[in-house]
Amino acid sequence: MRIFSVLLVALLTLAACTTPEAPTIGEDGRAAPKLYRIRNGDTAKLQFRMLDSVNALRSAQGAAPVELNPQLNAAAATHARDMSLQNRPWHFGSDGSSPIDRLQRVGYTGSLIGENISETYETELETLAAWMEQPDTRRTILSPQARDMGFAWFQERNGKIWWTMVVANPSNTPVIPTANPSASRLVPDPTPNPEDTAADSTEEDAAIITTPAT
Repeated sequence: MRIFSVLLVALLTLAACTTPEAPTIGEDGRAAPKLYRIRNGDTAKLQFRMLDSVNALRSAQGAAPVELNPQLNAAAATHARDMSLQNRPWHFGSDGSSPIDRLQRVGYTGSLIGENISETYETELETLAAWMEQPDTRRTILSPQARDMGFAWFQERNGKIWWTMVVANPSNTPVIPTANPSASRLVPDPTPNPEDTAADSTEEDAAIITTPAT
């Protein structure tokens, strides 16, 4: 994990150097907490900064790079806004939709690797650092099967940001649990036991992707 920490420190330092802001003074005369305000024209910059950061972490792990996918970006944006409407960070939409439902709605035909979410006032790179500290969200980011990534957010007027990252593989068959279609966080284990039979690995070797808010 030390190499991840070093890389993230470097990335956060670079981000801090490129976006300097003067401190805001509150009514009490003290410096007010600095808000990370995202402007309307920052979408591409933030998405590619996150992509480069994720691929730097994946490269250090020996994993192939991922690419930004417009369909996954759309699915992530939909859920980020919806989490704000619900005022809670979780994986299901206000209409009961699941992460897999959202991929199907945008026409993505591959399989879901995982979805990372966060409710925070922190920057995208600080959020990435927090995700890397948790085994489940780190596993999604570093999955050897991942090939596509979607990344989006919704910022409220008070500065709170709802971040969503979706990671998927365009070549795999979609996984839709038949017993409980809404339990779409059930995805194939990225490291199945080679001694298991093919039948066992499709139904029993599964991992629940849970992504608590930072």
